[in-house]
Amino acid sequence: MRAKTVSIEDISASQIAQWNQWASPNGKLVSPYLRFEFAETVARSRTDVRVAIIEDGNQTVGFFPHHKAHGGIVRPVGAPMSDYQGVVAADPAAIPPQTLVRAAGGSALVYDNWHGALGDQDFDSRVCAGSHIAAIGENGTAFLEERRTHHKDHFKKMARRQRAAERDLGPVRVTLGDPDGKAFAALSEWKQTQYRDTGKLNVFGIDWVQSVLADLRGREGEEFSGLTAALWFGDRLAAVEFGLVAGDVYHSWFPAYDPELSRYSPGLLLLHGLFEQAPERGIARVDLGHGGDHYKKYYSSYTVPLDQGRILAPGLAALGIRTWEIAEQAVERVPGKVGALPGRLRRRWAQVSAFQPQLAPRLASFAGSIAL
Repeated sequence: MRAKTVSIEDISASQIAQWNQWASPNGKLVSPYLRFEFAETVARSRTDVRVAIIEDGNQTVGFFPHHKAHGGIVRPVGAPMSDYQGVVAADPAAIPPQTLVRAAGGSALVYDNWHGALGDQDFDSRVCAGSHIAAIGENGTAFLEERRTHHKDHFKKMARRQRAAERDLGPVRVTLGDPDGKAFAALSEWKQTQYRDTGKLNVFGIDWVQSVLADLRGREGEEFSGLTAALWFGDRLAAVEFGLVAGDVYHSWFPAYDPELSRYSPGLLLLHGLFEQAPERGIARVDLGHGGDHYKKYYSSYTVPLDQGRILAPGLAALGIRTWEIAEQAVERVPGKVGALPGRLRRRWAQVSAFQPQLAPRLASFAGSIAL
């Protein structure tokens, strides 16, 4: 088995068709993030997107979209912003992971949300999480009624909060689509405030991220696109969510709400309205992503396993990772905040490095995030 790496522009129409067919086994799309169009969209905003074409004999058996190795570290396309990552193939488990690392020109492959098997090999730091799927089918109202039978107290509470919002502020309604961009602008403002207040990296302040989101927003209404959903209490915007749509799947991506209205649970009321209207848009599954089990459990029909970890091959990047981890483990023995500091800095540096491949903006983002 071998692999050759090409630019996204070198992928032919027949290869795109094969790619998207593998992303939809038995005709059922796994996730919009695994479609060719997602890699293509990221490539329009970043110059380092590459595709490893894996071949066995004279046959193409898989595609691995990724970012060109920086400092010897390879990341799947869109990472860590992409909520599904991996090889798109008929049988991903048949492709040796080391083939991916070598094809991408690095010695370490770092992933956050890997979907599917990674061959017969032991891996470091492998953590499994589940992406929660709400299988709403053809009737969103019926789906909510079915979930209500399992979680009566939760839905009673949500009904009370909706009545309170209507009493205090006006009718509750959900709109899908954002032609004037005002809802997305509010989302961006709320998210950046949230990042600042919680000390997290300001993802919305990164140029290529904004470019990707603008590209997807411009496609709204197409078969593969972004979708902005908004919740209104009377004339007041209460919550906004931007997600990714393809096939019959909507993937929840960036949710936010007006913090002054938190007592009404606007984020969950927005989800309810989205569930009700989704079938009208041809959406049968809403992927809520992983994490947030405390509220997603009320709507989750099942979960899709996703892995977090890395694959190391001989090289300087792998050596650097192992050396840093040994040093970190030694310092962790020091009690208090001092012992936790190296791990915190490493995780933030890794996150910033994934978003900012160039050194100068990486250092600026890192300094800004640590200062928060």
